[in-house]
Amino acid sequence: MSIFVDTDDKFHHAHGQHFAVVCPSCAVLSHISPVSTPRYDELVRYKPKEIGLVFRCDACSAPVFLKYPVKNYAEDRVELSSNYLEIERPLEQFDFTYLPEDSELLFREALTCFSHNATNAFASMCRRTVRQVFRDLGETGKMQIFDQCNDIRVLAELDDDTFELVRRVLFDSEDGRESMPLLNASQAGVLLEFMRDILYQSYIRKGKLQQAMMMRRYLTEDSDRDAEYESRSAG
Repeated sequence: MSIFVDTDDKFHHAHGQHFAVVCPSCAVLSHISPVSTPRYDELVRYKPKEIGLVFRCDACSAPVFLKYPVKNYAEDRVELSSNYLEIERPLEQFDFTYLPEDSELLFREALTCFSHNATNAFASMCRRTVRQVFRDLGETGKMQIFDQCNDIRVLAELDDDTFELVRRVLFDSEDGRESMPLLNASQAGVLLEFMRDILYQSYIRKGKLQQAMMMRRYLTEDSDRDAEYESRSAG
């Protein structure tokens, strides 16, 4: 895929108008247009290993900042890698309504780390969060979550290496020197989906079911009271 800055300081992308990211301001998957590109002459003079570009979100007009590694300095262009880094990412959304205070605090910090590309800090906060879940669920909590993770593995058809990495993050003890693996962005994304499902099953599903049952019970009791009142009135 051809991505480069030409001698006229123009940014070229093989995907053209189909180049889109999730905007950190409006959280919409939107096409972005380049508005500030480094000057070709300056790039050739200093030859930085990475360059930054400013784009405009076509949905909300907010600035979007991307950093590109430089692949090659050619005679008529500066060729860039397709593996850009989003300097600012949209905050991940999650329903914290039914989470206990401690679990909510830890996972909020985990999501902040994820949104700032701090993938290994995110992994550490996921480990702290899941240990809080273990404590909340009691003696069988760790086994319940492990069984749930195996179910996720099967449903998502996850490969063995990726699942082993997630398992090490969430279930290994703090004692071993190799207990916390290093994660890249893709692996952190997989870990995030595991955490979403774990928290949903552990707190949110239970909370919604209990609330629904309570409402059903209330409506039934209210209906019974109305029926009893009407019966007495008729008598």
